[in-house]
Order: sequence, then C-alpha cells, then structure tokens
Amino acid sequence: MRLISSKVLVACAALALFASAALADTAPTPTTPPLPPGMTPAVYKMMMTPGQPHPPGLPADVNPMSGCIPTMGFHYAAPGKFPFGPIYGWYDGKPIFTEIMVAKSSFEQGMSWDDQLQPLPGYAIDHVDIWFEPHGHPGYTVPHYDIHAWYVKHDAHMYYCGNTSGKKPIWL
Repeated sequence: MRLISSKVLVACAALALFASAALADTAPTPTTPPLPPGMTPAVYKMMMTPGQPHPPGLPADVNPMSGCIPTMGFHYAAPGKFPFGPIYGWYDGKPIFTEIMVAKSSFEQGMSWDDQLQPLPGYAIDHVDIWFEPHGHPGYTVPHYDIHAWYVKHDAHMYYCGNTSGKKPIWL
C-alpha cells in the first residue's frame, strides 16, 4: 500500500510540475506593442529610451518626454505643459525646435491661441512644419497636429535619429 501511495504521490507531483511548466509557457509576458508598418523594434526602443535628464540650452524645468524620434530628435516639456506644450526639441548638443500639439477636436471646436511657438533665447525660427497625426502617437494618442517651429534647416532635421531616407516615415 505504501508503494502505491508513493507512486501516486510521485505521479501527482510530476503532473503538477508539467502543468505548471505548460502554464508558464502561456503566461503573458511584457512585450513590445504591435508596431506600425515600417517601424522596427530597434527604432521603437530608440524612441522609448528617454533623452538625458537636462540638456544644456533648454529651460530648467523641462523633463525628457521621449527618446530619439526620427526626423525630430528628443522631446522635453515642463510638468503640466504636456501634451499641448511648449515642447522643446534637442539633438546633437543643441535646442532645435519649439512645438505645440493641438488636438484635432480643439480646432474643430474653433479654439484659438495667441503668441505660441516662441523660440528659445538666442535662437530664431527657420521654418514651421505642421504634421497631422490621425491616430496620435505614444504620449498623445488622440488625433492631433504636431506643430514644430524649427531652429534648423528642414533638410538637416529630416535625417535625425538614423532616418537615412530624409523623408517622414509613414508611421510617424
């Protein structure tokens, strides 16, 4: 009787071990969310790795909001100022833009804003890009407009963060 009990106990233990191993294989693990067409896991990782804590030339109260975004560089904003802004860009050791992000619904409601997109002291605006984000993006997931007042030439920033094509990626 004792031999049968031991065999039953061993069998039950083995079943429990196999069952727990099978459950472990199906347990959810943290993964990268589904990526938009054309975005690689390496680009996603680069975009989600925040920039340095406080780069020179930016206002003292800003914090990193993103990693290196192709065509745009790193984004920084003061607490309570995100997502509208101002948001500041930084790349290759210097400030590169002032940005605001305006929800599509705010434009549809007829809202207006004055005196936006001021350059940082010592910088001048070279050009303004307005990009519609129909599905939003990490950090601001509603349809909106990214409005960048650039301090650098367009053909320079379009190659930032490893964007070798010089064109706006389709997923951006």
